[in-house]
Amino acid sequence: MTLPNIMPLQSDKNCFCRSCLIKNTRNYIENMANQPIQQQLKLAQQHASSNSFLEGLDYDIENGLMVMTRWAHLKRGKCCGNGCRHCPFSKA
Repeated sequence: MTLPNIMPLQSDKNCFCRSCLIKNTRNYIENMANQPIQQQLKLAQQHASSNSFLEGLDYDIENGLMVMTRWAHLKRGKCCGNGCRHCPFSKA
């Protein structure tokens, strides 16, 4: 229930365990990268006030550091100006 409800699930093709749901949701978000930024923001802003900050969806741990994902940046809604690796606004 903490995952964003942003994509249709097909019960005959998907596993509903937490890790598979996170993986499939992240793939869906990353595949949205070719859509207009305003469309991506519209989807993400529906989940911006969510208190859940999930590893694998909002951030990854790399070499002991938290790396924000594209989804976390979209939920923020604007560029912070820090040159983040997954910033969706750098190409907008």
